[in-house]
Formats: sequence, structure tokens, C-alpha cells
Amino acid sequence: MGMYKYIAQAFKNVDKKIQQQRLIQWRKENAVTRIEFPTNLIRARALGYKAKQGLVLVRVRVGRGGKQRPQIKKGRRSKHNYQKLNLGKSYQWLSEERAQKKFLNLEVLNSYKAGKDGKHYWFEVILVDPCHPVIEKDKVLQWVARNKAHNRVLKGKTSAGRKSRGLMNKGKGAEKIRPSLNAAKNRGRAK
Repeated sequence: MGMYKYIAQAFKNVDKKIQQQRLIQWRKENAVTRIEFPTNLIRARALGYKAKQGLVLVRVRVGRGGKQRPQIKKGRRSKHNYQKLNLGKSYQWLSEERAQKKFLNLEVLNSYKAGKDGKHYWFEVILVDPCHPVIEKDKVLQWVARNKAHNRVLKGKTSAGRKSRGLMNKGKGAEKIRPSLNAAKNRGRAK
């Protein structure tokens, strides 16, 4: 077995007590915390992380719940008694946006889930410094230095953003998704 296979096996078999201790420690930290090393090295490497200058890792805490409006007591039939919200953004996309707003000079590359408990989700976000000379010379990451990648998370161009926008679907049933749902609505109004 290669090194990464051993690391993956060790990550799968993490003791629940160790994970619980981690979460207790993470709760005491700030909502957006810069970290030195990824918690899940294999996932981070798969998403483009490299241990080199110009790449920054951030752990973001996002509160869970609150996706259902309170019950309406008057003036509704029982069928419409409550309103379930179908929010357009996932927790992961929200965490990426919060990391971007905290580190304005960096660009979000990708993110992955680090943990969850009853009140919070934690995501580790990989950020890239587009002006760093090491990144400009890196053949794999130099596209981030171009202007088109500026504020890509706020435009919904990361993997989590594209998934929330429905862009992982193609073909039948996904006709109105590209370029966006709003564009499809506007096209319908023009007729």
C-alpha cells in the first residue's frame, strides 16, 4: 500500500473520542480560523491543496438549522400552516463566502467538510494568493492569477456554488439552468 492509502485508512478509523475532543476545541475558536495543516490531507490534496507558499487553509464554522419559518397561527388553511424554506445556498457555499470576505486578497479554490455537531458545521476552505510569485509560476494553479477568477466564490463558480446552482445536472430536466435560472426567467418575459 502507498502512503496515501495508509493515511486514508487512519482517517476512516479515527476514534470518536478524538473527534469529539476536536469539536470541543473548535467550538472555542473563532468562526473563521486560519490553520497550518489540513485535517483530512487526502481530501485536501484531491481538491488542489499543496504544501507550498501562496496557499492558505481556513476552518470556517457555520451554524446549523433555522431553515423553517415559525408556524403561522392565524388566517391559513391547515395545508399551508407552515412554510418550509428551500434555500438556494448550501452550508458549504456559505462557509466559502465567509472565508472570502475575511481574506479579501485571496481567492477560494475549494472546500470540504471537516466535522459537525448538533449546532455547527465546520468546513476547511483552501484559499490561493493570486499575486504570489510561486502561484504565478505553478502551471496547475496559475489560472487563479488571471482576472476571470476574481471573486469566483461570490459568482458561484466553486464546486459547492455550481452544485447549489444546479450546474452538476445536464440534459433532460436541466434545460433552464444554464446560464442561470434568472436568465431563463428573463428570457420567458421577453416573449
